[in-house]
Amino acid sequence: MVYSSIPLNIRAFDPYLRKVPRKECDMAGEKILLIDDSAEISENLSAYLHSKGYEVTTASDGATGIAMIAKGLYDLILTDLKMPGADGMEVLRHVKEHSPESICILLTGYGTIRNAVEAIKNGAFDYLTKPVKLEEIDITLKRAFEYRDLKRENILLRNQLKKKYQFKNIIGESPAMQAVFETVEKVADTDSTVLILGESGTGKELIARALHYNSYRREGPFVPVNCAAIPSELLESELFGHEKGAFTNAIRTRIGRFELANGGTLFLDEIGDMNPNLQSKLLRVLQERQIERIGGIKPIPVDLRIISATHQDLKKAVQKKKFREDLYYRLNVIPIHIPPLRERRSDIPLLVHHFIEHFSKTKKKKVTGITDEAMRHLMDYDWPGNVRELENMIERLVILSNHDRIDLSDLPERVFPTLSKEGGISLSIPEEGLSLETAINEFEKQLILQALNKSGWVKNKAAQLLHVNRTTLIEKIKRQNLQRPTS
Repeated sequence: MVYSSIPLNIRAFDPYLRKVPRKECDMAGEKILLIDDSAEISENLSAYLHSKGYEVTTASDGATGIAMIAKGLYDLILTDLKMPGADGMEVLRHVKEHSPESICILLTGYGTIRNAVEAIKNGAFDYLTKPVKLEEIDITLKRAFEYRDLKRENILLRNQLKKKYQFKNIIGESPAMQAVFETVEKVADTDSTVLILGESGTGKELIARALHYNSYRREGPFVPVNCAAIPSELLESELFGHEKGAFTNAIRTRIGRFELANGGTLFLDEIGDMNPNLQSKLLRVLQERQIERIGGIKPIPVDLRIISATHQDLKKAVQKKKFREDLYYRLNVIPIHIPPLRERRSDIPLLVHHFIEHFSKTKKKKVTGITDEAMRHLMDYDWPGNVRELENMIERLVILSNHDRIDLSDLPERVFPTLSKEGGISLSIPEEGLSLETAINEFEKQLILQALNKSGWVKNKAAQLLHVNRTTLIEKIKRQNLQRPTS
């Protein structure tokens, strides 16, 4: 074999072993298989690794090591490259095929570094040259296990994303939302281009992510781009990337979002705000499935799915010559319209309870629900900001509420029934109807609360605002069981 041996005398490790008692090791429990045909090297390395808290098993040749890998699971395999019979390359091939979760590191002499580099190309994590330095072993093993942990974390996060964007986790039982889910389920596992239409705050990106994470591209990247948030003069570089020197300040080559999304999904949000020049270039990408960086001359093939979304009426934009008609038809292969919240009011209680539970947990507040009266007013409100507005409001109510249940006194003025300019009451009657007596009682309660809040709970001033006697107001406050919120 062509290498210099590490120290053969086990006593050479004694000073280090005394400095690093096993109980202080931070990697205890990691299982390592050490394969080396040199008994001295195997003994010394095994002793050192044991001192660092690793659980070490040894094999004297490649064939024995391969057999042991077949029988048990090891976190890391540390194998000599040059061995009689089955060498380190054969061990590596077996690890990649039968134990892909295991990390493989090679031990090699200077004369076989070229082979070690080739092994890395074939899946080895790293190689160590002999004679092995203890500091190098420490660093390499720590890097290997950090890489392993990051890889596991990445898989976990991807699985969490898949779970989060399952159809059952997108809240909505109304017929309108069920129709959306049905369409998403049909087209998710295809490469068809999808155009998601809906007002701001309806959850267009949520649906786009559901399409991606329920498709065969789920292991690829999901790359969102808000076309309205990036200045038009920068959006082209953001999407297509640029070559070094393509323009002033282009000091290095930059990869664009199309290339970053290769193998996955590119989500173009607010596509209606894209300028005509970029619309033309996007059309070409859809037709040819390749791009050119700014300043580049070489076409770059891209394999991705494009999902776009907008709150605008693209048909009207086409009629006004603000959006290319040919691009519109390319994007609008599968249209999905997400209804505004006011058109699916039956989903509001589901969303409210979901957000209360979520924010009570994340904000560490003991808010368990909402009163029927408060819920009724939330359902009567038109929610111009849709689900995003509702979510933000519930977060604020949970944080500021002084009760275990959100009630009318917590709600902002904009969701209260108010007096119209003509002095009449502006109320909407739900489809299932309402109790006139209850409605009048609730409205009185709201007006009294508004007057008290405006007057700083000075009853004389509140009575003047309501044009009633102070004693009358006090009786109504008692009957309504109103109490000043504690600060």
